[in-house]
Amino acid sequence: MTDTTALDTTELLTHDAPHPHAFTRAEVGWLPWLHPLAVDELTDRHYDGLVDRNRDTSDYFRLLARDPEVLRARTLVDKDIFYNVAGGLPRADRELAAAAASRVNGCVFCASVHARFAAHYSKQPDVVDLLLAEGVQADLGERWNAITDAAAALTVTPLSFGPEHVARLRAAGLDDVEIADVIHGAAFFNWANRLMLSLGRPVAPAQG
Repeated sequence: MTDTTALDTTELLTHDAPHPHAFTRAEVGWLPWLHPLAVDELTDRHYDGLVDRNRDTSDYFRLLARDPEVLRARTLVDKDIFYNVAGGLPRADRELAAAAASRVNGCVFCASVHARFAAHYSKQPDVVDLLLAEGVQADLGERWNAITDAAAALTVTPLSFGPEHVARLRAAGLDDVEIADVIHGAAFFNWANRLMLSLGRPVAPAQG
């Protein structure tokens, strides 16, 4: 059940904070167009939806917490895609797929988060920066090229992902479970980008 009792959709928020002018691994902020729940409005039901209590510091998650059951389902899917690395694709490659989808969608905030993780886990920050600077056409090496090509094909409208992308991923050395992880990471963030982009806007990283 959606909690809209205190949500005035006629009152859009405005912000003077500067927009980012480029994709970056630096920490990009985010501000909502609609009022999130205040921390003191959160009930046990909302915290159950947040899953992690410390997410109550985030405007984004407090806004999504207006529909806590959906938020909980979304968060558990997110965690399973990116944190359940007992098998399947290495974490760096999962993050790369999410960063590629975010780059295609123009979601500077999500691209920054997942590019940082991809750089951290791969130890290849310069290669990740090529994706941010040049987009999914950048030459990242065949394995990563196959992943970003598949992620982009899953992200565009109309969808262009097909058997040729699976074949290229297989040729790059990915097995069926790893290919499924590429699909899950890209598809989830194709959807998540659209939430971020429609509910608020990014803020340029702090200077200094």
